[in-house]
Amino acid sequence: MANVALRNVRKAYPNGFEAIKGIEFEVDDGRFCVLVGPSGCGKSTLLRMVAGLETVTSGEIDIGGRIVNQIEPADRDIAMVFQNYALYPHMSVYNNMAYGLRNRGMPKDEIDGRVREAARILELAALLDRKPGQLSGGQRQRVAMGRAIVRQPKVFLFDEPLSNLDAKLRIAMRVEIRKLQRRLNTTSIYVTHDQLEAMTLADILVVMNGGQVEQIGNPLDIYQKPATTFVATFIGAPPMNLMPMRYASLGLPDGTDGVIGVRPEDLEVANDGAAEGSIAFELTVAAIEHVGAETYVYGMRPQQGDADTISAKPGEPPPGEILVRVPGQEAPAIGEKIRVLAPRQKLHVFVDGGRKRIEL
Repeated sequence: MANVALRNVRKAYPNGFEAIKGIEFEVDDGRFCVLVGPSGCGKSTLLRMVAGLETVTSGEIDIGGRIVNQIEPADRDIAMVFQNYALYPHMSVYNNMAYGLRNRGMPKDEIDGRVREAARILELAALLDRKPGQLSGGQRQRVAMGRAIVRQPKVFLFDEPLSNLDAKLRIAMRVEIRKLQRRLNTTSIYVTHDQLEAMTLADILVVMNGGQVEQIGNPLDIYQKPATTFVATFIGAPPMNLMPMRYASLGLPDGTDGVIGVRPEDLEVANDGAAEGSIAFELTVAAIEHVGAETYVYGMRPQQGDADTISAKPGEPPPGEILVRVPGQEAPAIGEKIRVLAPRQKLHVFVDGGRKRIEL
């Protein structure tokens, strides 16, 4: 096992495109780090740089106290689980898991012991003689994980390993991966674009955007105190509501230019005026989604000119729309006007074009 440290790591291609722009963070020994962000943000490129599958333009990658920039992938003491499993279709489960160890000249008895122990951990013991084509998607993914486990590496790398599975199986495998990592206590770096997957798996969450780190920290801390509007709308499902506000009632200096955010679950539907310490506004119900134990109410704010509207961006609500999460099946009717309260202590304030969070 080992810690992994990235120090001002950059990746630029010959055409001048900079995919990774000076990223720095450290994953302590035995911790589970998740890189999350939209497609094209650089998370898979960064993982491949740690694995040695992409060259480093500048900066350092340190695995267990050793700078590995110029070290071949096979010599970095890492194991990688890919999105497409990458199993040999003509080999049995046993041979798929043993293949890499045989190439390294490991004694036959040790190979057998490692493969059977990994099969026991992953509940594959009864499937060792089958070919990949005879397995379900979840079973093939466990074989790919078993092939990594038998290596007993210092670091596990996961490149969106669950993206090819159906929704129900993704949930089950997500739980299994986390239990497995805790049991093996091996330093792990995991890439996903699924923020729910990221939140539930991570000890350390790294939110990426445009080749840079937007925020890094404990998943719950990031959810409760997002550093930017990008993080606020990317982390959390449904995403945070964003709207420009006049700040006289918030105690901020006159003329402060910024954005107010509030999560759908923190809004309250009220029958009368604003409670002390809350901001109130009216919505016209445009749509309703019943999702079981809770209901999502989509309301439209009256437009008050350009000063009170926002431009829609990917992952953000469109101009004038506010999403409210209410418990149970009870909800107002479409077309009904409702009054919504946003408690002051639940508000998030962002300035500098959404790049900086400030506390009220």
